[in-house]
Amino acid sequence: MSVYSLALCLDAPMQSWGTRSRGSIRDTAREPTKSGVVGLLAAALGIPRDRTSSLVKLSQLRMGIRVDREGILERDYQVTQNVPTTTGGGHRTALSHRYYLADALFLVVLESEDADRLAKIQHALRAPVWPLFLGRRAFPPARPLVASGHYDEARTGLGLTDQPLEAVLATHPWLEDRPEVCTAERRRADRDPLRTVIDCDPADPAAELRMDVPLSFKSDDRRYAARTVRFGSVPLTDELITTKDTPCTSAS
Repeated sequence: MSVYSLALCLDAPMQSWGTRSRGSIRDTAREPTKSGVVGLLAAALGIPRDRTSSLVKLSQLRMGIRVDREGILERDYQVTQNVPTTTGGGHRTALSHRYYLADALFLVVLESEDADRLAKIQHALRAPVWPLFLGRRAFPPARPLVASGHYDEARTGLGLTDQPLEAVLATHPWLEDRPEVCTAERRRADRDPLRTVIDCDPADPAAELRMDVPLSFKSDDRRYAARTVRFGSVPLTDELITTKDTPCTSAS
């Protein structure tokens, strides 16, 4: 059975991919979560929170992440005054800690046997129904998530291809767009590999559990299921360090 992949670029000055964002602490994972990516796709497609069946279908896409630039973990300390107390007897000051990644850059690859389904998602990401953001509404993307075919556009995800997920993670051009960084890496003999996080079978000996598969985004019924992932890396080769993106190798 043939498989197809859709390569996306997630780049923003700030990103936040919460895993245990409850109460006064809003955390972030070090790479995009399945729930965060599904929410991004749902916004592009115009899928409302209460259309649970459509969200579950998006959750079934196999996902792989390549960390092209490790973000810096930052924290905002926020104070909200005059918050009503739960007893209704006056007001209080609420303190919260909100974590986010600064200057992070990710290649996200989605895999499916249904090329038409991925093509529909690609079209929606190029012309989204609702605004896109990377984890929080205040964190819009810094560049297009997927290429539109213009040679002079910003470096981004190459889009739909007939390669499997692992092959795309290993061969997709590095998304780093700072010329001085690319030049410096080309001169390095001891380059650091690019970290990867890939959906895997639960029977995989290296499998680790993540509780971030969305079953419902309803405000009064948020539910998540588990998935298993494996951590790895791919080498940052000369071929990945390009000065200009090569065209996508498959039809869009």
